[in-house]
Amino acid sequence: MVRLSSVMKLLIAAAGAGSLAAGSALAQDGEAQEAHYRLFIGDHEQGIVRAVEVDDGASAGEFRIDQTPALYPSTSGKTVFAVQGDAGKVAVISTGILFEDHGDHADLRIEDARLLPTVIEGTKPAHVIEGSGTIAVFDDGSGDVQLFPESQVLEGSFAPRTLSAGPAHHGLAAPMGDFTVVSVPDEDPEAPRVGLKVIDADGNQVGDIVECPAVHGQAQSARVFAFGCRDGIVFATPGRDSSAPELEHVSTADLGEDNVSTLKGGIAMQFFLGNYGPSAVVLIEPGSDAMFRKVELPTRRVDFALDPARPRNAFILTEDGQLHRLDVLTGEIEESARVTEPYSMDGHWRDPRPRLAVAGEHVAITDPRQGLVRLVSTDTLKEERTIAVEGVPFTITAVGGSGAVH
Repeated sequence: MVRLSSVMKLLIAAAGAGSLAAGSALAQDGEAQEAHYRLFIGDHEQGIVRAVEVDDGASAGEFRIDQTPALYPSTSGKTVFAVQGDAGKVAVISTGILFEDHGDHADLRIEDARLLPTVIEGTKPAHVIEGSGTIAVFDDGSGDVQLFPESQVLEGSFAPRTLSAGPAHHGLAAPMGDFTVVSVPDEDPEAPRVGLKVIDADGNQVGDIVECPAVHGQAQSARVFAFGCRDGIVFATPGRDSSAPELEHVSTADLGEDNVSTLKGGIAMQFFLGNYGPSAVVLIEPGSDAMFRKVELPTRRVDFALDPARPRNAFILTEDGQLHRLDVLTGEIEESARVTEPYSMDGHWRDPRPRLAVAGEHVAITDPRQGLVRLVSTDTLKEERTIAVEGVPFTITAVGGSGAVH
């Protein structure tokens, strides 16, 4: 067992206490508690997003857009952003899963999912990143960033604030309070990004550029953002007294020659899980003595996801069709099981391969060849049932949770 940092211990304790408090409130008040999850699935060949109920596999809506989307759920779970870069659009879907916070518990309300009238347009919109209650859409085709609260798209009052982050490039923008961390392109438009910088509410640079060669991938955990670089990780930490975020580069040279380019951020614990080359992942705990823990996989990695309800669980699918449950506290794979036929990582990176989403007690896995979503138990890694999905199910995200129903 690895030694846990004091920060991670406190976060685990807080998460556990919060769960117990919510459970006690429901028991005392005698309210019914219900869990409800919906899957939103992007088709690989058509511009369609299909919504499916996890409990019975029933359709919760079919939404026609312009092309195969990348799907980004909002932090609240009220919306899913369907990014169609080559079409120059981002569609917004209201999930119909709503939680009303009452301090010691949340009320759950379920409505119809619907395609909202707001369409976010740009030259080539790419990454959607949320932070500090603000959503940022970065436009690769212009280098501009559109910033707005989620309420604007839900209420039909879309009026984003647009900032120029520099020349057009395949970039990203992460909101942090009154500031935004943005990628910095090379002078050669064909070359990878060179670093990160902070801009203020007017788009002015604050502080120096921090080197982060070929920056790609980001995630947030406990108000800290992490960004993947060719030679390490850059952490963006909120500044004190409304000052600008602080950027720090940490080398990953001791882990080998590969690098991080995709990141997931822990919710109840402060940590990050990233890829590291084709057949490994790395656990990242900012501020700890052992900041990086590399975990080798038996074959090349296809996709990975964190379990928001059970913060110590991560799930990784490898090209041999095996699903692995990783304990993020010990850094060990504690169980593996075959869940699909093999999906080779040879070929184009956009070829249809399975994607993962965790929905309550299940890992939902798209199986494009079979036209299925496979629901696998998070506890046993056994397939409990499947949901037939029209077309070629590909990208997937899950929205939902538990709440009181009056």
